[in-house]
Amino acid sequence: MTGRLLIALALMCLTLPAHAQRARDLGIPFDGEPGPLNTITDVAGVTVGHATLISDLDNGRAVRTGVTAILPRGHDSLMEPVMAATFALNGNGEMTGISWVEESGLLEGPVMLTNTHSVGMVHHATIAWRVRTAEPDASGYTWSLPLVAETWDGHLNDINGFHVQPEHVATALESASGGAVAEGNVGGGTGMICHEFKCGIGSASRRVEVVGKTYTVGILVQANYGRRDGLMIAGAPVGKHLRAHRVYTEADPDAGDTGSIIVVIATDAPLLPNQLKRLARRASLGLARMGSIAGNGSGDIFIAFGTGNPAGHSGLQQVQMLGSEEMDPIFEGVVQATEESIVNAMVAARDMVGDEGRYAKAIPHDELRQWLDYYRRLDPPPELP
Repeated sequence: MTGRLLIALALMCLTLPAHAQRARDLGIPFDGEPGPLNTITDVAGVTVGHATLISDLDNGRAVRTGVTAILPRGHDSLMEPVMAATFALNGNGEMTGISWVEESGLLEGPVMLTNTHSVGMVHHATIAWRVRTAEPDASGYTWSLPLVAETWDGHLNDINGFHVQPEHVATALESASGGAVAEGNVGGGTGMICHEFKCGIGSASRRVEVVGKTYTVGILVQANYGRRDGLMIAGAPVGKHLRAHRVYTEADPDAGDTGSIIVVIATDAPLLPNQLKRLARRASLGLARMGSIAGNGSGDIFIAFGTGNPAGHSGLQQVQMLGSEEMDPIFEGVVQATEESIVNAMVAARDMVGDEGRYAKAIPHDELRQWLDYYRRLDPPPELP
């Protein structure tokens, strides 16, 4: 085993803890009732897989990137679409395939997350994987128009080295499973930074009661946005107190909010595409709780899909829908779980040194708890005088 490989393995051990802490482990309080795992996979059938690329190259560059796959109906996503809709809070980013999602109201296949300059490769490789794996449709073709979304990891990753390859896309897709979702420095989130702290992938869920039935809303984020001073956690302005180890670009240390976030929303509630559009918009309020302003240079793009109805292109489709008056609990669940997903991404992340020696420090758990205690936001809260 070469020294270079040993370094890469050591980095993986440091950045991918087997049991990463989550926000609630630190006593951070959140509203609402989470599902059993408090992840997007609490929505039955949803699976998530990652491919994580961490290595130091002989030319001195560093690879800190990857791919994340979300399959709405697990492997059945290959042949069975879901109803879906998208929303861009600010559109300085890319999510492929959304024209057809908006036209048809359907998401056909997985949602893929990666870095900005790997969108083309992931798009190509997802089609190739589907051609190898799926049967032809009724027209006789194995047709695919993948949904691939991105955020920029060029601070830590050699993004112009184009290190994401087809085998990494296949790994993310083929490893997708239910159960706990790895968070922080994994998959597409490996090299991401938010609120000037190391960040990445995060997830959460909420159970909501509507017309006597319990439904689940699940969120997964790839978070790479926001400035430090605006950071709010559990309603406390902690960012302005945690100013050490800022992450700046060398070009413009006073740049505005130029990062991005992708939010994937899943639910088993019986909703139509126009209702899912309304869910996608509510992710914006979860970002607002965190202190985001969705700056001019930010790509804040969201997709919501529902597994509570069959979906297809032919035949008579029998569907159900909740009345508009019943939507508020689901809206609330989206807002709550989006906020918690972002905090989970920050808490799970670990310090990372990347390309050309640039670094991103993870949010310091002890200091974060101190300031949450100062603002009486820990769970359980300190006793009142």
